[in-house]
Amino acid sequence: MARKKTITKQQILNAAYDVVKTEGFGGFTARNIAKKMKCSTQPIYLEFKNMDDLKNELFEKIKTYLKTEIYSHEHTGDPLLDACLNYIYFADTEKVLFRALYIENHLGIEKMHKISLDFALSLMNEKEETKDLSEDEKFQLFTKIWIVAQGIASLLSSGLLSMNSEQVEASLNDSLSEMILSARYEA
Repeated sequence: MARKKTITKQQILNAAYDVVKTEGFGGFTARNIAKKMKCSTQPIYLEFKNMDDLKNELFEKIKTYLKTEIYSHEHTGDPLLDACLNYIYFADTEKVLFRALYIENHLGIEKMHKISLDFALSLMNEKEETKDLSEDEKFQLFTKIWIVAQGIASLLSSGLLSMNSEQVEASLNDSLSEMILSARYEA
């Protein structure tokens, strides 16, 4: 008689996520994930071809988490500013996960960058001040915004910058306003 499966793929993904969230990808091993679940590594390899397969599925879980739990919070009523603020607050509150995803490049910087780029472009397509910009102008604007948001996020995450949420919002709002005005003027 075949054994009944007691550990599911979703449980393994959740444990892998918890490991990365608390230890970064330095702790992303079958042994550490199994230890987190208090089991052997066998269920991991029964559900996933290898650790790269698990990492790819973990990326999809993280992508969904970022879109639904991180980028979606409203602070100011300006969705583009809110997305930047959410990214920065994520870096400040989930330091280990932020570094694992956006600094240490364990899931592929292109994949992580594309999540932010696609989200920002969709917001720019809806925003009155930016919707008429060409795709290239939107990409250039995103690049400028990304540099500022990534800079603030990295500095806060590493403890090299100390700003409260009002200061972050004011600084980012000023920068975004100037960048959008510049992009519209150049268009």
